[in-house]
Amino acid sequence: MEIGARIARAQLTGLARSRRQIVAGPLVGLLHDNDTWYLSTMVAAEPGQPFDVDAVPEALGIIRKAFAAEGRWLSAELIDEASPGLAEALEANGMTIRSRPPLLVVEPGDLTLPDLPAGVTVDVVRTDEDQAAANAVSADAYEMESAGSALQPDPANGGCVLIRVDGVPAASASWTAVADGVTEVAGVGTIHTHRRRGLGAIATAYATQQAFDLAGATLAWLTPGDEGADRIYRRLAYTPKATAIHLGDPGGHLADLR
Repeated sequence: MEIGARIARAQLTGLARSRRQIVAGPLVGLLHDNDTWYLSTMVAAEPGQPFDVDAVPEALGIIRKAFAAEGRWLSAELIDEASPGLAEALEANGMTIRSRPPLLVVEPGDLTLPDLPAGVTVDVVRTDEDQAAANAVSADAYEMESAGSALQPDPANGGCVLIRVDGVPAASASWTAVADGVTEVAGVGTIHTHRRRGLGAIATAYATQQAFDLAGATLAWLTPGDEGADRIYRRLAYTPKATAIHLGDPGGHLADLR
């Protein structure tokens, strides 16, 4: 439970740096000014602490109203061991549990870095031009009109690596703002024409390494989107330590939650 609570607390602290908070009982809604659906979410207000199940209906209603007022669809990210029973309480009040992926973690001394094939380079994104290229990779990988994020000058607030093959941007991965030494590695994507070449593993590993080396993280975590990704991450020495739970209100982008 302790590592799950540590990660959940760090996630809340990191997300709150760039989002407006709606605190309601055992829940916190986090609204991003950018209306891209996955940037706004809901998490537990006090991970690692018991919650009042009777307070959930009113708290959820408050956050739903706040999201609806800005035309946002509501999803939630929880760690089961940090808030046992909270996902089920949300489900009892109309939310849908979409997935329960394992939460995998790695520390600096354990990370395995894949060798780089000929023609493959890795760069930390440091310019607007490279950020635009990384965002274009994400948009292609996730089949979205736009994806990715803005350039972060300070690595402690998050960052990104860009993988090129013979000079062509082909894959990317990001790390999130570091809190309590913890960061999430996310947004791992490879353009369609370059899949099945191990580039996703390279992007994941090097984003993790840079989060350790540049941003000062001492623990990185992620959740795999499927069994194939799970196998890849475990080969990099990511190890399951908890269970994530992804929920959403019916409709909206429920099918996109992994």
